[in-house]
Amino acid sequence: METSQGSYENLGAEFIIPLYKISERLKLIKAFVFDWDGVFNDGSKQSASGSSFNEIDSMGTNLLRFSYHLQHSKMPFTAIISGEKNETAFLFTQREHFHASYSKVGDKRIAIQHFCEQHQIKPSEICYFFDDVLDLPVATVAGLRICIPRKATPDFTHYVKQNQLADYLTGSSSGKYAVREACEMLMAAAGIYDQVITLRMNYADQYKQYIALRNDTPTHFLTLSNGQVVQAEI
Repeated sequence: METSQGSYENLGAEFIIPLYKISERLKLIKAFVFDWDGVFNDGSKQSASGSSFNEIDSMGTNLLRFSYHLQHSKMPFTAIISGEKNETAFLFTQREHFHASYSKVGDKRIAIQHFCEQHQIKPSEICYFFDDVLDLPVATVAGLRICIPRKATPDFTHYVKQNQLADYLTGSSSGKYAVREACEMLMAAAGIYDQVITLRMNYADQYKQYIALRNDTPTHFLTLSNGQVVQAEI
């Protein structure tokens, strides 16, 4: 591996399972699914547009998908599942060519079931990035769980750890590049970090092939109506 577990622990991260086990589980992952509020941002709202994201985290998701493509010669499935409607989340998923953006989903189990059926995968083949109570039903079934904790919720963090609902807790807090941290950790766990950075830096043919495939991925905007997944208005 190209990094040590200690380098992330020095950031304040906590490995609920060791890095080598994360590497083992990562081999089975086919999809990366993210909560929005409290993951890409600190949960603050900015008028009707929703909440923000930063380019550092955005690059992290891109590099992570590129690393997957290098290893598997195909794209991982990607989605954001939010309990609220966020115009900025719609912009992000469309710009970054995620497969789906689910909004106003109070019961995220419904969205996960729909996402798995659409892409013929199992929940155990999902790596899930989350931060709060609404996400725990997904954390119980996902194959790899990345929790982004807050100092203000020590009891919630304790609950997550005691009930084995996360495999890694970021040292960075929500809105402070925690997504990038986790994406880099996963690439390092896969033993592919240096290769990813070098190929991206040189805009190598492997990256050109990946980005062309990524940019051909349509984004589906979805929500719940009477307990059923339907197309969302954006």
